[in-house]
Amino acid sequence: MADARIYRPAKTAMQSGRAKTKEWVLEFAPADREEPDPLMGWTGSRDTRNQVHLFFATKEEAVAFAEREGYAFTVIDDRPEKPPTPKSYSDNFRFDRVD
Repeated sequence: MADARIYRPAKTAMQSGRAKTKEWVLEFAPADREEPDPLMGWTGSRDTRNQVHLFFATKEEAVAFAEREGYAFTVIDDRPEKPPTPKSYSDNFRFDRVD
């Protein structure tokens, strides 16, 4: 039985749009700790499941897959999204602005 978590990824700091945030991801918890390679010094593990990320269109599809395959899973729901605060360009040059 592998532990899995199902979530929707947050947008990265490098993107302004919402690309790649609509799909649900199922990923497995690491079963083995990572150790440095004695020759190269790279960090690695014998567990290959941490390289697997399965993408689903809906949360229900991901949950159905995990139940069908017999995985113990945790669903991490989204936090409510805050609407952006409106700003104007002239606010950048205000004397009383707080950084």
